[in-house]
Amino acid sequence: MTLADAVAHLSPERWGTANRLLIRKALAEFAHERLIHPESEDGGYVVRSDDGNTAYRFSAVRRALDHWQVDAASITRHRDGTELPLAALDFFIELKESLGLSDEILPVYLEEISSTLSGTCYKLTKPRISSAELAGSGFQAIETGMTEGHPCFVANNGRLGFGIHEYLSYAPETASPVRLVWLAAHRSRAAFTAGAGIAYEDFFREELGEPTLNRFRSTLTEQGLDPADYLLIPVHPWQWWNKLSVTFAAEVARRHLVCLGEGDDEYLAQQSIRTFFNSSHPEKHYVKTALSVLNMGFMRGLSAAYMEATPAINDWLAQLIENDPVLKATGLSIIRERAAVGYRHLEYEQATDRYSPYRKMLAALWRESPVPSLQDGESLATMASLLHVDHAGASFAGALIERSGLPPTEWLRRYLRAYYTPLLHSFYAYDLVFMPHGENVVLVLENGVVRRAVYKDIAEEIAVMDPDAVLPPEVRRIRVEVPDDKKLLSVFTDVFDCFFRFLAAHLATEGVLSEDEFWRTVAEVTRAYQASAPELAGKFRRYDIFAPEFALSCLNRLQLRDNRQMVDLADPSGALQLVGTLRNPLAQFAGQGTWGER
Repeated sequence: MTLADAVAHLSPERWGTANRLLIRKALAEFAHERLIHPESEDGGYVVRSDDGNTAYRFSAVRRALDHWQVDAASITRHRDGTELPLAALDFFIELKESLGLSDEILPVYLEEISSTLSGTCYKLTKPRISSAELAGSGFQAIETGMTEGHPCFVANNGRLGFGIHEYLSYAPETASPVRLVWLAAHRSRAAFTAGAGIAYEDFFREELGEPTLNRFRSTLTEQGLDPADYLLIPVHPWQWWNKLSVTFAAEVARRHLVCLGEGDDEYLAQQSIRTFFNSSHPEKHYVKTALSVLNMGFMRGLSAAYMEATPAINDWLAQLIENDPVLKATGLSIIRERAAVGYRHLEYEQATDRYSPYRKMLAALWRESPVPSLQDGESLATMASLLHVDHAGASFAGALIERSGLPPTEWLRRYLRAYYTPLLHSFYAYDLVFMPHGENVVLVLENGVVRRAVYKDIAEEIAVMDPDAVLPPEVRRIRVEVPDDKKLLSVFTDVFDCFFRFLAAHLATEGVLSEDEFWRTVAEVTRAYQASAPELAGKFRRYDIFAPEFALSCLNRLQLRDNRQMVDLADPSGALQLVGTLRNPLAQFAGQGTWGER
């Protein structure tokens, strides 16, 4: 590849399209979060810059949950009577005060926006695959075919730290095969933990194979080192070249860390960017690695301390699901994080607190693959794909409905039973919440119909909000204190506002299913669940999912305030940016609940 080839995707035409699409999203999501306040004008809307001299005019449809569906083609920018080209970087500078961007945050945020725009330009070079065609594709074709990223965050592909060569090598949309780098880590500073019944030697023999293990052992013995003194750690290639080889230079020099070279299997980066699917052997584990790049409000490292309890937390949750008849009946499963390894750099630990990125540079975990669990005729798709819209405006969800042959409400009902009912039951029966966004859920499909859901990213993302819950000692770290009035936001925000809001809008736009029908179906599935669990009637009254309104929790406001660490991990609920309320689209279907008077 020549120097010029590396940026061939950055053409004026594609840049113009990318800027228009990003400004469309910014207008929609910032209006939703009440950072900007569009005014009605000549049958459309206008947003003015902080100084009042620049006007953005556009048309939009306002939907449930104050969702602004902005027509990208309608957006124009004017100053002093002159129409100007759309330029995203200018947009954020012109609205800096409205968006609360500090002088410190603004340039870093602009860098994230630039990276996001560049990624969109690359995606615009890819062959145009229709949603109907994608609906019949394989798991990884769907995973790498996504074009948007997180539906709420405007700067959702920052990946600060990646150069263009690394973007082309490691971004999920490029679908470039990756071989992981393997290190030997001295046992005095590293720890390996695994789920019940997993032994270290057997695990790596299955993952790597005897020839690769022998090659790694030889690398150590040739340096006069005893392989028994070391643990194996897989590393993202970027992390080795850009961090560990320099930042951990002392560890390498003292042979606390020894580079063993690349493994033999090829992997594909997933939407979460630091997790890899084994494309050489799809039945083998995913590998999640530490990656010290800044992306969507966090440095994407992995805590060595957190890794120690990870397998135990997964085993605990798997047992809870296995023993619960409601969860079992929905078909819910998790892909467990079966083993984890972490390395402690003692000097950086002495110099930092436990949330520091310096403590999250070298760790990894292995997560089960969903592939071996498939029955004949079943296929997989990340749930994020339901929000994918192709170049012609056709949604992936609509394509699945068409493929299924089912009435749209019946298709939606089956999806909700698989994905949404387990979330409700976990909340009401156990005060247990997940982070159930599209990238954290895999759907099992058969001819376009959702058969069951698979939750993932367990140990870092689940929480138990009951202060009196009896948890095994190694699982207690998932207990969090959340004020009573904020607990149900785990459903209202994470499910209704951050996922269903977009899915309902896409289906309504295509004429597949009206918003009214969408939310009526959600209400029916909710009532069906409540009717099946009369023993939880008190909880249903206390946490009323049919309440008239709920607090608007704003994700972009978090990132705009601090895009390096948008949430204090020591107090996640305290970091919430709550601005007013949203009308609950279920409220109109409240009626008389089967569990008694509200």
